[in-house]
Amino acid sequence: METTIKPTKRKVIDIPEDIFRYLSIKAAASGTNLKNYIENLLAKEVEEMDDSETYAYLSKTRPEGHVMVSDEEKQKFEEWLGVKGK
Repeated sequence: METTIKPTKRKVIDIPEDIFRYLSIKAAASGTNLKNYIENLLAKEVEEMDDSETYAYLSKTRPEGHVMVSDEEKQKFEEWLGVKGK
């Protein structure tokens, strides 16, 4: 059995007391702890994102993304993503 370890990032966030209490109750009702519950909420949010909306936003706010990259930059990016170029 192979186990894939995904890299993660840590972020400390402040949650208002009433929201913390509400999320803790929702987590307990779901049979999990608060940390896992919030991680699952975030993962679900990302899965449901509309790519065209994200692209439109980035095109408007980060136009440097429209500049073509060199073959070397492309190769490094693909290596970073863990994909092979065509």
